[in-house]
Amino acid sequence: MNDPFARLPEAATFTVTSTTVTDGGPLAPAQHSGIFGVPGGADVSPQLSWAGGPEGTRSYAVTVYDPDAPTGSGFWHWAVANIPATTTSLPEGAGDDSGSLLPEGAFQLPNDARLARFIGAAPPAGHGMHRYFVTVHALDTEDIGVPVDATPANLGFVMSGHILGRATLIATSETPAN
Repeated sequence: MNDPFARLPEAATFTVTSTTVTDGGPLAPAQHSGIFGVPGGADVSPQLSWAGGPEGTRSYAVTVYDPDAPTGSGFWHWAVANIPATTTSLPEGAGDDSGSLLPEGAFQLPNDARLARFIGAAPPAGHGMHRYFVTVHALDTEDIGVPVDATPANLGFVMSGHILGRATLIATSETPAN
């Protein structure tokens, strides 16, 4: 799968940058999974900043997705909904258990490990390079209307009719074979 958003309606583009993740570069050790026992992994969500959201943006959502996970459906590492349109950045670590660094009204959905927080990269040893699509979605509604226990896939389905724009950076990770 080249681009997990290729089958969605086209959307305007805007810019997302990070001080902790480089587009096309490897994830930092902090963005690897401590939960799945990756040495040095700390499950720290990346810092994100975005600019140029399309006119009419009323909220944002952020997702982190690995389409290369050996599951048949990829792996959702993080999903945040209802980020106010006035917000243009999230600090490093905003995806912790408390979510206290998220703006008021925003909330984290359970990822594919069923944890409402960011979980870092943990590709299986020898499985090859994995890509992590870190995406900010500009939406035409203030409240996307999903429950706090919805899955990221459900969020994506509901968002599909509300996306005005999309900004993505792609990071990578690989665990060498033993």
